[in-house]
Amino acid sequence: MHGTLACVSGSPVSTVLLRYRVRSAPEAWVLPEGTVPESVPHDHAVEHLRRVLSAWAAHSEQPVRIARNLAIRWLQDRPQIGVDPDVCLLDPAPPSAEELSSVCLWKPGHFAPPLCFEVVSAQHPYKDYATVQDRYAAMGTRELAVFDPLRAGPVGLGGPVALQLWRRDEGGVLERVMAADGPAYSEVLDAWLVPRERLLEIADDPHGRALWLTAEERERAEKEREKAARQELERRLALLEAERR
Repeated sequence: MHGTLACVSGSPVSTVLLRYRVRSAPEAWVLPEGTVPESVPHDHAVEHLRRVLSAWAAHSEQPVRIARNLAIRWLQDRPQIGVDPDVCLLDPAPPSAEELSSVCLWKPGHFAPPLCFEVVSAQHPYKDYATVQDRYAAMGTRELAVFDPLRAGPVGLGGPVALQLWRRDEGGVLERVMAADGPAYSEVLDAWLVPRERLLEIADDPHGRALWLTAEERERAEKEREKAARQELERRLALLEAERR
């Protein structure tokens, strides 16, 4: 299933929700051989997401993993067909996750990633606005976030917008529930996805005040807190010494 928002004429302008079936097209879902070239902005946005989510996963109580460009396959008789998310959350992670080369949903312990991210490429923007959600609907993901850092999406398909969020409803339909330049709430993460310039941030609030940090940012913030604590202690000791005198 496939959902989209469309404007209708009239005053004032209103929106209607369209929901319609899309024919399965496995012949168009064959994973390409080799590495697909990435631009610097695309790589930067994807790597930032991976690092933020990896830092979160490292402190999670659940056995989760974060993967980048990992092949997800769901047809045992046609294993070359699938999708390779720019970033995805594996929850629970398959057995031997550290040595994983692909997720094959017919294997024991292999489950569809509940959350996947796609970053729009300026070279191929049509895919992430018009066709990629069909694969994720077939694969069974719960949420799909499509981030367009360069606002490269085609106008005819509702773009360009910084962020699209697709969510599977109770009936199993993957529906676009948000398409705008503002933040969107992820039920899977219980957090907000916040577009900010060319990066997609994750935060505990829609304004991005409580950002999730990468491991390096966490370490730097901890050192700054320790430094501030030492300076405060030295200040208090200096005041006590002055009072004794």
